[in-house]
Amino acid sequence: MPALPSCLLAPLWGQFAALLPARGEFATNHPLGCHRRRVPDRTVFEHVVLALIHGSGYERISTPGCSDRTIRRRLKEWAEQGISKAVHALALQAYDRMIGLELSDISVDGCITKSPCGGEHAGRSPVDRGKQGLKRSIATDTHGVPLGLVATGANRHDSPLLQPTLQAAMGQVGLMPDGVNVNLDRGYDNNKSRILLQELGFTGEIACKGVPAPIQAGKRWTVERTHSWMNGYGKLRRCTEKNGAVVEFYLHLAAALVTLRILIRRATTHYRWDSRPTTRRLK
Repeated sequence: MPALPSCLLAPLWGQFAALLPARGEFATNHPLGCHRRRVPDRTVFEHVVLALIHGSGYERISTPGCSDRTIRRRLKEWAEQGISKAVHALALQAYDRMIGLELSDISVDGCITKSPCGGEHAGRSPVDRGKQGLKRSIATDTHGVPLGLVATGANRHDSPLLQPTLQAAMGQVGLMPDGVNVNLDRGYDNNKSRILLQELGFTGEIACKGVPAPIQAGKRWTVERTHSWMNGYGKLRRCTEKNGAVVEFYLHLAAALVTLRILIRRATTHYRWDSRPTTRRLK
């Protein structure tokens, strides 16, 4: 059984493959002038998607036609090229063209997950007895489409991550419209966050410290839902990668998948096509 339905895997691979550099069937820099045939990028990509979804080690998902060393080597190469970030940007462009990004309300929040092996984006988790953890900060639009994300250690506070998260969102979608309202929880209730929003020309709805959560939830639930969607991927829920570029590769790949899922769900009420899913739930 495939890890992803074809309505998700096919468009994702189509954009991913278009960004890959052209490679020959054999390696040209081999010292003896010969080498085994290069494992197809599509085969490695399917193994990477499998690792993202299930969170399994590469030794467990490797096959006779694609070893764990090949997966690690190709994954590191793709991460250094920033391909998944470009795929995420293309997914956002497709969503904006077909449905339209609603940037009048942006929600930003952070989420802490496990990172037992440590690494460049790991830190002592304050919610897991000081064990190594990973924090990701995400900005979403009104419907929870992930616009930009930042990865760092779990010991970082949410407030200093507001600026890089908003900058990452603007880098992915371009210039923001006038009158953007940013919804934040009480972790951003300080003067630095308010000054930053004023400098960017944004308004902010920041929850006040000491007020019970049900009263101040407001419009911020969309980013919480996006975090839960991304936690559905095993590699993000328990990240065992140490290389920061690889961690960001998986984060942007998951963000691209979340964007595609939302696009297909909303497009079913606006468009008709031959391979249109028959159910709203894309397993």
